[in-house]
Amino acid sequence: MTPDEFDAAPSVGDWRVLLRAAEAVFVAADFAEASRFIAAVAHRCQELGHLPDVDLRPDGSVRLRLVSFDQRGLSPVDVEVAQIISAIAATHGLTVRPVSMSRIEIAIDAIDIDAVLPFWRAVLGYVDEPTPAGSQVTAVIDPARIGPAFWFQQMDEPRRLRNRIHVDVTVTHDEADARIAAAVDAGGRLVSDASARAFWVLADPEGNEACVTTWQDRD
Repeated sequence: MTPDEFDAAPSVGDWRVLLRAAEAVFVAADFAEASRFIAAVAHRCQELGHLPDVDLRPDGSVRLRLVSFDQRGLSPVDVEVAQIISAIAATHGLTVRPVSMSRIEIAIDAIDIDAVLPFWRAVLGYVDEPTPAGSQVTAVIDPARIGPAFWFQQMDEPRRLRNRIHVDVTVTHDEADARIAAAVDAGGRLVSDASARAFWVLADPEGNEACVTTWQDRD
């Protein structure tokens, strides 16, 4: 299932696509009520056999992430579970916080990805991102799915006058413009919007680059 198909599905307005997953933040009155909400979600999702990542915070906010790992992305079951979780949240009186969500990735330019990647896998304590059989591994991920992914961008020749590591900040599609404007107001500059709305390249006052990315307009 593509991000466009997920976004167009009925009753998923609480959810936003980030990278290959769908995420939502619900806010309860307090920590105890949020815990009861999680218990209800866990019971129903256990019955369905499709479990979300759950992050509970002291202020009663709950962040949930859905992804079909066997398909390396979203699937119709993610739509079903998202709809169920939203219904449970409404029943428990939680409110939704649909924006200001993001995921960070670190991109490293490499001439020989196969030579560079093992170092980062070892030093970070990460594992290879699930990759179709016979395909090159081009990213390593935190096995606990907490830390940012590191991915390796194939280069034909070294960049001698530019940094070779940059940060990818994946935001919800309705947050991108505000995030870019804030970065420019903070002293940054827009280097390129040629690939918008898939990504915009920005730089700090010394030229260090970061990309703001969304799921939109990707091949």
